[in-house]
Formats: sequence, structure tokens, C-alpha cells
Amino acid sequence: MTAVSIQGLSQRFGATDALRDVSLEIPAGCVFGLLGLNGAGKTTLLRHMLGLHRPRSGTVRVLGEDPIRDRETVMRNVGYLSEEDSLPTWMRVSDVLRFCGSIYPSWDTRYARELADWFELSIDAKLKTLSKGGRARVGLIAAIAHRPELLILDEPSSGLDPIARGDILEAIIRTVSLDGRTVVFSSHLLEEVNRVCDRVAVVHEGKLLRQIDMSQVGSSFQEWVLRPRSSEVDTTFCPLADALDWRGIDGEWSTVVESPTEDDSWEVQWEKIEQRDITLDRLFVALVGKTRIESERSSMAPTVEVSA
Repeated sequence: MTAVSIQGLSQRFGATDALRDVSLEIPAGCVFGLLGLNGAGKTTLLRHMLGLHRPRSGTVRVLGEDPIRDRETVMRNVGYLSEEDSLPTWMRVSDVLRFCGSIYPSWDTRYARELADWFELSIDAKLKTLSKGGRARVGLIAAIAHRPELLILDEPSSGLDPIARGDILEAIIRTVSLDGRTVVFSSHLLEEVNRVCDRVAVVHEGKLLRQIDMSQVGSSFQEWVLRPRSSEVDTTFCPLADALDWRGIDGEWSTVVESPTEDDSWEVQWEKIEQRDITLDRLFVALVGKTRIESERSSMAPTVEVSA
């Protein structure tokens, strides 16, 4: 079963291509991470899931519904928490919970109180007296206490202290493991994504670079360290055709490969001196680096003028 289905989604704001032909399938019942640098297009993608942007082209379906046409139905079954600290600070925690209970038919008051106790929040406290982490905890209760089918978190722990970040991550894990819900989790913090996600999608400059099953990262990708056999070897580009990136230091060169080719002609000029297990950090750098390499190669390609 699919929780979110996106096909050929493109979006432009002014002269900027925010999303470029993104197609994405998010299975129900998993924690799905959107991984990318700031400005990569993660927030724009999530806002399309919430029906806050109309696609320039392509389609978006959330829980089988169009979030633009059927926004009320979708939002009844979606919880959302962003990095923005937008809750009214004049309210008390109890006011927020009571307000949410009035708009969500499925609001679980007992569960909301349990979460408040778990987060060590006084329901009588005014939001303006809470830290940013405390207000984030209140926002998370508002997002999950109606037990949504889909929980969307957009950089929820940005700027928070480690304890607050831990609370949010534990709540994600608890929500999914107990209720079998789907979570879409956006972050540029690789450690967080690695800790909680079942699958990740790497987004860069509005493009979807790769979807990855976290359980298969180690078996699908490898890091190789190569050394040129002589000083005359051209080290400008990686000798492996399937390399994701290429970086050198102190005479040794590192690359990430996926399903290495059987062509071993590169060994004439290069020696493989080490093969390492891949980390999510290294894989992310490699995927983003591959787009840079392809861009550089494209810019160096000769142009051919055709005369009329």
C-alpha cells in the first residue's frame, strides 16, 4: 500500500526551478526521510503533500486523495510539524490541546495528556514561558494526538537542544511502532535520518537523486580508495565508469561505487588499496558530488557549431 504517490512533479517560483520532474512513492507504515541541503526543495515537496502549492506539472496523491481537490479529507488524516515556531505564545498548553480537540474528530485527549506527561510539560504553562524545545514538543503533540495516518515533519528539530531532538525522534518511533503509521521526515541532519528512517530520498537542487532502502545501504554501495601507479596518471576524473564521486588527499583517491563494473582495465594505471563500508554521510556526499561532476563534465564538453 502506498501512502504518498508523486509523479512528474515540477514547480517554479519566479526564475527558480524548485522541483524538477520528481517522482516518488512512499510506502505506508514506514519512516521515510527526505535528505538534502538547505534549499534543496524538501520543504516545497512537503508543502505539495499538504496541498499548499498547486503543481506546475505532475500529480500528487496523499492517502489516495488529491491534496488540492480533497484538502479537507487529506488534512483530517495528516499531522504536520514544521521548523517554524508558529504557535500563539499567549496560549496555554491546555488551550492548544483543547483547540486541536475541536477541529480533529479523532483527537485522543488521553493520548495528548500522556504525551504532555512524557514530555514533562505542564498543561497550565503559557507557551511564551517555554523554551523553543518546549514549544516544539507542544507542536508535536498537536501533530500526532489525533493519530493521523500520515505524519509530516519538516526539519522539526532544527535549532533544538539534543534532549528536545531526542524526544521528537522517540515520538516518531513510538508513533510508527505502536500504530503502524507513516512518517515523512525531512532533515539535513544525517545522524537523525540514519537513526529513524526505513527509506530515504536524496534531493538536490530540486531533483530527486536517489531513493535508498536503509537496510541495503551497506550491501549496495562501497567506498574504494585508489592510488595512481605513477605520477603521470591523469587524476582529473575517476577511472571507474560507475563512480558516484571522486575526491583525493595525500596522493590517495576515494570514490563510491554501486555494482562495480567487471571492466578491470583501470587497474593498469590504478591500485585499489582499501575497500570500506559506506556510511550515510559518505553516500550523501557522493550522490551530491556526482551531480557536480556531471555538471563539470558537461561544461567541459566541446560545442559543435552547425552552419546553415
